Amino acid sequence: MVEQPDLRCIDAHHHLWRYSVAEYGWIDESMQGLRRDFLPADLQAEIAAAGVDATVAVQARQTLEETRWLLDLAHRNACIAGVVGWAPIAGREFAPILEELQADSKLKGLRHVLQDEPDDAYALREDFQRGLKRLEGTGLVYDILIYARHLPVAVQLVDRHPNQIFVLDHLAKPRIAAQELSPWREDLRELAKRPNVVCKISGMATEADWQRWTLADLEPYLATALECFGPQRLLAGSDWPVCTVATPYPRWWNTLRQWAAPLSAQEQVAIFGGNAARVYQLEGQKA
Repeated sequence: MVEQPDLRCIDAHHHLWRYSVAEYGWIDESMQGLRRDFLPADLQAEIAAAGVDATVAVQARQTLEETRWLLDLAHRNACIAGVVGWAPIAGREFAPILEELQADSKLKGLRHVLQDEPDDAYALREDFQRGLKRLEGTGLVYDILIYARHLPVAVQLVDRHPNQIFVLDHLAKPRIAAQELSPWREDLRELAKRPNVVCKISGMATEADWQRWTLADLEPYLATALECFGPQRLLAGSDWPVCTVATPYPRWWNTLRQWAAPLSAQEQVAIFGGNAARVYQLEGQKA
């Protein structure tokens, strides 16, 4: 294991689910190991082995049922410090649903699976924009789940909501296996000019060669993220259990710690927990 400073480590991005073929159709034959339940007991074993203290659970299905289930799990499992759920942001019924959900102290943000929308500019639709505007002033963040090609749209999205905190998931999924840096690098730099955007260094192993990736493969992308956002706007996360198709959970955290070792202790504290605690307003998790 790589030595690390004395810090409270928060996994800013993971999932939980009860598996069914109908609801998790995106789990194809190449991801056979994900075709089972992943529940808090599984999570607790993983974080204990990896030296992770607390987590943020993120939606994997676009249903209110799942959001409420994750919130219930967070209340019953102390390690789950917060939830990024789903709600029908573009729906006419969003206002009363938001009022209900934000009353739960464990809800820290919302996310829509923009990457799977047929319309690459879905986030700019009037109905989605209207719903997103309602998040301002609630203290809830919005997690941006997109592919690299969507980054120019993300810039437009953020520019329309300068008072909303945005969290970019998985560095916008650069094509690491293909060793492509451009135009992702340039587009990420542009997005990072917006001070209300932070970025998760998560979900990277699954964008690399699942069987043969090394830290060296990831370093150009991690270096770009650090250059763009700095250590005060990066959040460490795993994307567990999805990441397990490419890496065991402890290996992922050891990889991030190895990469971050040259940084100052203060910078490591920020990336591995302090930033997540601040951005998601996680009670009792301040570094």
